[in-house]
Amino acid sequence: MAGDADSPIDFPTGISKNEFMSTVSTISPEMMARLVEAADKASRGVRDLDAMREACERMDRLRERIRQKHGLLDVAVPAIRELRDS
Repeated sequence: MAGDADSPIDFPTGISKNEFMSTVSTISPEMMARLVEAADKASRGVRDLDAMREACERMDRLRERIRQKHGLLDVAVPAIRELRDS
């Protein structure tokens, strides 16, 4: 019967019972709290300009470290051109 929770077609074994879901998190409780707070603010349309500035500064530092370590990573333009040509 379609829609039956025991139907192997609609719900392969294990998936309907979340047997493949891991409960182990690599995110620290502190970081998870920050993520939840940020998601809450975003859902309410609250803009924290200081937090946004700090995030931009962190991203700029990370981008520069990656550039210094690996050089310019120019993968998007060639990939898009290749997709257009195919």
